[in-house]
Amino acid sequence: MITFEGVSKTYPDGFRAVKSMDFTIEEGEFIVFIGPSGCGKTTTMKMINRLIPYTEGTIRIKGKDITGENPVELRRNIGYVIQQVGLFPHYTIEQNISLVPELKGWSAAKRKERACELLELIGLDPDTFASRYPRELSGGQQQRVGVARALAADPEIVLMDEPFGALDPITREQLQDELLRLQKTVRKTIVFVTHDMDEALKLADRIAILKNGEVVQFDTPEKLLREPAHGFVEEFIGRNRIYQNPDFITVNEIMRENPVTALASLSPARALSLMRKRRTDTLLVGDEQAKLVGIVSAYDLQAKLEQIQTIEEVCVPAQSVLPVSGTAKDALLAITDAKFGILPVVDENNRIAGIVTRSSLLTVFADQWAGGKEVI
Repeated sequence: MITFEGVSKTYPDGFRAVKSMDFTIEEGEFIVFIGPSGCGKTTTMKMINRLIPYTEGTIRIKGKDITGENPVELRRNIGYVIQQVGLFPHYTIEQNISLVPELKGWSAAKRKERACELLELIGLDPDTFASRYPRELSGGQQQRVGVARALAADPEIVLMDEPFGALDPITREQLQDELLRLQKTVRKTIVFVTHDMDEALKLADRIAILKNGEVVQFDTPEKLLREPAHGFVEEFIGRNRIYQNPDFITVNEIMRENPVTALASLSPARALSLMRKRRTDTLLVGDEQAKLVGIVSAYDLQAKLEQIQTIEEVCVPAQSVLPVSGTAKDALLAITDAKFGILPVVDENNRIAGIVTRSSLLTVFADQWAGGKEVI
């Protein structure tokens, strides 16, 4: 979709803000540029719609050199969202959203329909908000309108320059969630500039970390956290994020393999013997294909030892189950509601793959924390 080939930006005084960048952004990707102040992230983004001209190399959009495009038309076909929102105060919300479609010659009826559609998409009732003015909206609502305006002419590419930077933390997190929801619906190619690493990790499909006008590492959040290219990336991301982020610790890393399992037809006496031998107070019950049926506790078995013939009679369904594709964050959220404090882990066919317990979670995070500590 967007290709940089040896792209540089040198100012008349000789300062090179961007140095020989080579990368490709695929269609539908959510890309984040991040780095310290003055690293060239905003300059790089603004070169895509030629708000800043580059001095060397080539930028192509869908294979076409953008220098061959009319810059006004190029910008009208690329959505743009800035931190200060930039809504026209004397225009209604509907008029603000309809600005680019009007410039592109859309009919009044089509503009109105599109504005109402986008207001609904961003969670603002058209009957309530379309006729209001920017001053009548909160900062978060104005920023939503800014996003809607960028999407108004249905561009394939949307550039976002620190759009949530001026908002309070709660509103910022809400809008991040809203943007992720929108992206699942509209699937645009988004280039997003931020200075907030947590925001980048939350939103991006891939993150480009810039330093002194160069791309130091361009990878998925998972790879950046697990395989930082060198010391600068590790320092910029933060060692605590690298070692402790539960979003990027997989269930496979925290589960105990070969949990104690039994068929539902097992007698309670034999089940208790097995539990004593394996030093556990719970059994995972599976069928002949090792598919999860439920959980049995030693307490329930002891209480009804003389009244039951098989453990199936005291087996209870697992209230919370983890897929093998899950993360430590999933486990942390589910463990509080887990029956007997354990989380069975199953594969895509519901076969038992392992088990996560409170103690295994604590052990992993203690090890991660210890690994991330600096030795003094």
